[in-house]
Amino acid sequence: MMNKLLSILQEYAENNRFPGTPAELYEPCAYILTLGGKRIRPALLLMAYQLFRDDVEKALPAAWAVELFHNFSLIHDDIMDAAPLRRGQPTVHTKWNATTGILSGDVMLIYAYRHLAKAGRPEVVAHLLNTFNRVATEVCEGQQLDVNFETRNNVSISEYIRMIELKTSVLLGGALEMGALCAEAGAEDVAHLYQFGRNAGIAFQIQDDLLDTYGDPEKFGKQVGGDILQNKKTLLVLKALEVANEQDRAALTQWMQTPETEGKVEAVRALFDKNSIPELIEIEKQHFQETAFKHLDDVSVPETRKAMLRQVVADLLGREA
Repeated sequence: MMNKLLSILQEYAENNRFPGTPAELYEPCAYILTLGGKRIRPALLLMAYQLFRDDVEKALPAAWAVELFHNFSLIHDDIMDAAPLRRGQPTVHTKWNATTGILSGDVMLIYAYRHLAKAGRPEVVAHLLNTFNRVATEVCEGQQLDVNFETRNNVSISEYIRMIELKTSVLLGGALEMGALCAEAGAEDVAHLYQFGRNAGIAFQIQDDLLDTYGDPEKFGKQVGGDILQNKKTLLVLKALEVANEQDRAALTQWMQTPETEGKVEAVRALFDKNSIPELIEIEKQHFQETAFKHLDDVSVPETRKAMLRQVVADLLGREA
């Protein structure tokens, strides 16, 4: 069923391609959309719609708007991070240049609004725009907090959770909320689906932090320990600084101020293991995961209609890559 939704979404994308000219503006837009993203966010929107209605084609404009917004943000994030690769391929600003990346990202955002304008009755579109604008603003706020944290040495766990909530999880929650809005679901169901996605998104990012340090390199698809090498203040680091003794905190702080060095990943991981950080982080993840599924339980549709959405999100949170 998931494959069918992705197939319908792909057909919509092919019928709504970017213009051919000017090629320098639109080719980068088409390029990033071909880099193998899983399209989880638009798929969640369509699944949320299908909880209430079967004519899923009516939700496609909103779903594609979410996908365009997500990819717009990736283009700009890659410029900010000076990232050379995205999904194993050259980033837009690497393949073209930063000026092109900024402008192509901008036009993708504008096209997202154009698709939203076709997403239903005027009243529905108004609700969708409110949600979309709120989420888009929060994503930018989360990105700024992430940038701020790079130069701060006193980031708290609550601040970190708020940052990943804004940068990552509100878009997952917003996609589910928008799917319910497209279906004109009741306000309580709309709210529960947003909270389902928001909490699941936080759990998803915590899982990502764990995988970056403890994942199987063959399954993870990228260098394990990359966050440690880049001195990122992940939840693992912050939890270790909270619970470790003074000696271990000093050692971890020293390593996190050290450039990429042979043995660094192993040394930091040993400090994590000594202080039971993987187990403590798993507890954090389970808290948000359980909260998420409680909200899904409270959505007032038969369990049979929730089955696909429940399974897809459970698989995401249990992934090894």
